[in-house]
Amino acid sequence: MIRLSSLSLLALLFVLTGCAQEDAAPAADLTHIEGLGSLSFPNSGNEAAQEPFLRGVLLLHSFEFEFAREAFQEAQAADSLFALAYWGEAMANNYPLWQSKDVDEGRAILARIDSVGAVAPSHREMMYLDAVRALYGEGTKTEQDLAYMNAMQALQDEHPEDHEARAFHSLSILGSTDGVRDFDVYARAAAVAQPVFEANPNHPGAAHYIIHSFDDPEHADLGLEAANAYSEIAPGAAHAQHMTTHIFLAQGDWERVIQNNQRAMDVQNGQRVERGQDPIACGHYSSWLHYGHLQLEQWDEATALMDACHDQVLQPERRWGTSNYFQNMRAHHVLVSGDWSLVDSWALDMDAFPEDWSIWKYAATNAFALMANGRVEDARQWMPHVKGEDPLADVTRMQLDGLFAIADGDTDAGLAMMQEAAETEAAMPYEFGPPRLPIPSHEAWGNALLAADRSDEAREALAVAETRTPGRLTLARARSVLDGQ
Repeated sequence: MIRLSSLSLLALLFVLTGCAQEDAAPAADLTHIEGLGSLSFPNSGNEAAQEPFLRGVLLLHSFEFEFAREAFQEAQAADSLFALAYWGEAMANNYPLWQSKDVDEGRAILARIDSVGAVAPSHREMMYLDAVRALYGEGTKTEQDLAYMNAMQALQDEHPEDHEARAFHSLSILGSTDGVRDFDVYARAAAVAQPVFEANPNHPGAAHYIIHSFDDPEHADLGLEAANAYSEIAPGAAHAQHMTTHIFLAQGDWERVIQNNQRAMDVQNGQRVERGQDPIACGHYSSWLHYGHLQLEQWDEATALMDACHDQVLQPERRWGTSNYFQNMRAHHVLVSGDWSLVDSWALDMDAFPEDWSIWKYAATNAFALMANGRVEDARQWMPHVKGEDPLADVTRMQLDGLFAIADGDTDAGLAMMQEAAETEAAMPYEFGPPRLPIPSHEAWGNALLAADRSDEAREALAVAETRTPGRLTLARARSVLDGQ
């Protein structure tokens, strides 16, 4: 694996993107807010509005959107004529890397600028307002996002000294693909953010957006410096603690995946308890934490997380997201542990879930485990449930159909189906994080080849799997079998 200094990284990015970004001006007049980082953002708000406004901007950079909205509302209460306080609240309703935004709410907030007579006294502040109006303007989401990106490019070009213009421009580039990973685009975003990180190493947005640019196994080393810094920049932001592990997971650094997702859960649930809310036991951070424990064979810790998640998914007020995280965690726990008796653990009444809640991963996990335990006909009973709008459901069906063909004696046909599943998955955009498939397709195919005594082909398939999901315990087991042959 390569290791690059910041300056070498920046030079590489200039080559990758085919353009040279001007260096950001030296950081000046920085405001530091404990637990969230530092920034410089001159604005026209009155003195009382400064702290909540700047706190809101820092929270935006760490995707703490709920807290950011509250901070901007505090700034509005302190200075009702401060237009950028409304800009910030509108920005907190856009989730650029989660492929969603609340357009109606964003437009309603912007309408309040005119209704209260708020003003943007400088051309620079007006450009911020024009950009967010483009974000919630006419057209499709893609058209809005591109219009916003172009407006932020113009703001950065006209005000190269403005670190916030550059940081939000970087984020707008990441958001312009609507969730489709394109490394050339992501590298351009990193090239825009890197000078801010160089000028102000405590800027949460610069570190955050560099990490997002490189959170895949092939490029993760390029985001390591930012990942090492980000959790210390913003220890008061749960997402900042978690976000570092996008890099650590892509490198197979399970100790740090565990450490920082535990921090994220502690921050998140501490804040929820303070606000009179129940802790989240079955969510984004817990699923990454659980996956890290599995890779280090820390079964007791993983089981405790699984039990808590199962308890939460059985509650009547559960959300769709809770169900999704539960399914992912259960699939990885059963299939990574190799303890097929766990197929009877953490059970769900499938009829108790709404029809539009796809729970195909639950069914697929049962089918895989029963097949591995030799209960082929029992496994077949779950196949009608392995369906849904998610393309990965189709990939998983291909894997299982291949295993059934092999069990029925047609090994060549079965392996061909599993190869097709691997090629189909490989053609999809790379997705960071714990695999969304119960078993990554190249790994499933490689294991089937290994079981069929086709070791050379198995080695090739598993090598590809290693590039996509480095450091998985199940891959280490397969390599051990190959090396022992």
